Amino acid sequence: MLAPTPAERRAILEETFHFHPLAIEDCLTRLELPKVEVYENYLFLTFHEVDFNRETESFEVHEMDMFIGKNFLVTFHEAPLRSIQAAIDRCVKNPTQITRGPDRVAHSILDALVDNYLPVLNSFADQVNEFERLLVDDLRSESLQRIMKLKREINKVGQIIRPQREIVHRFVRSEFPLIRAKLIPYYRDVYDHLTRYQDLADNYRDSLNSTLEVLLSFSANQTSEVVKVLTLITVISTPATIIASWYGMNFHDMPEVNSPHGYWVAILVTILSTMAFVWWFKKRRWL
Repeated sequence: MLAPTPAERRAILEETFHFHPLAIEDCLTRLELPKVEVYENYLFLTFHEVDFNRETESFEVHEMDMFIGKNFLVTFHEAPLRSIQAAIDRCVKNPTQITRGPDRVAHSILDALVDNYLPVLNSFADQVNEFERLLVDDLRSESLQRIMKLKREINKVGQIIRPQREIVHRFVRSEFPLIRAKLIPYYRDVYDHLTRYQDLADNYRDSLNSTLEVLLSFSANQTSEVVKVLTLITVISTPATIIASWYGMNFHDMPEVNSPHGYWVAILVTILSTMAFVWWFKKRRWL
């Protein structure tokens, strides 16, 4: 069911199949996490598909609800899904897909849904590699915002994959009698894909964390260098500041002021004391 009207929802979900009101309510409410619920004669699943746009390098998350019974399969979604279209195309090419049972068609849908995660993860890999390359070349603090955005996206995909993997794992453990034993290997393959994709997402997140730590350390070092330079300038200029302040006092009776060589003596003392500070800093390897 693609974006059904209220009348269509009532006719199919309530009057035809008599699905539980709570399951119907879940269909109408956007759920952030996947779930599976067992009812008397059917399973209710909520999964999320990720549609990747190669032109904009962005992705959208769409919810898909599914009712799996002994002799029926009903899907509910508000937006067109590639996994549903892929399953339809497979059934058109091989009509026997439908006759193999709802659990077999459900596997076909879930398999296509899981495969749609790969383009998104490949995009993540390209961006992570770019940041790692910049780390060697010229990683700047402007990259922080991009890194944080990518990290949020990776976490979002990981939060979707992880619970879906657990649900499929329950299929593999034969917890649901509606899923026939001969189809367990097919669902195990889906589980293996989800496990691999989860590992990829975790690896990308760890790589970004390492890059982020280096970037923050780089920024801290830059700040430290600026503070160090400003401190050295302040300290080196201290003798000149003291001498200028001393002879800037408004006293009339100052012998040095009336001395014919007073000006040059003050200049010489300023230069020598400044050079002494510079020599001391170099000796201490502060310069």
